[in-house]
Amino acid sequence: MTNDDLARLQSLLERLRAGDDKARADLIEHACERLRRLTKKMLRDYSRVRRWEETDDVFQQAALRLVRSLSDVAPASPAHFFALAATQIRRTLLDLARHYYGPEGSGAHHHTDDPDDKPAIVEQVAAKEGEPQTLHQWSLFHEKIDELPEKEREVFQLLWYQGLTQGEAAEVLEVDVRTIKRRWQAARIQLHESLDGTSPPG
Repeated sequence: MTNDDLARLQSLLERLRAGDDKARADLIEHACERLRRLTKKMLRDYSRVRRWEETDDVFQQAALRLVRSLSDVAPASPAHFFALAATQIRRTLLDLARHYYGPEGSGAHHHTDDPDDKPAIVEQVAAKEGEPQTLHQWSLFHEKIDELPEKEREVFQLLWYQGLTQGEAAEVLEVDVRTIKRRWQAARIQLHESLDGTSPPG
């Protein structure tokens, strides 16, 4: 994310707070490629949802939710905007997972001839030891992120969902890297404790 990108986003956010309705669409258009990459990254954690939904389909649903939320909330900064976007993508994926793999979902009753294909409720969404392993655990993991204190949640979303480096996150939040490291560690510790020892890698 370049300084020009940040300046452009800040300008669009100022237009939005000033009551410019067109700023909502301009925000989505300007951040479209980054939001699509974010959607693709987050969709990787929902491998069975990928059986039914493509990245662009999920992105379109999340973008609609984001536009609606921007009608009620005017983010104060690019960091707040991307945090809001990550939240809407996450909620879209959780809703799709529940839709396809709830009791009446088509995915829950989908027949497969693959002997290695496990039941949906025990979907392997991450291979590394220590990461959430089932659809339920992964959903709980994302929900626990919403319970983090605001500053820690902000840093976690920028690093985990947006894929920013700690230096880039420091620029976005206008703090030093040491502060980012401290908040990142605090977020990971809280998630580790709230999930009984299941924590994100990295």
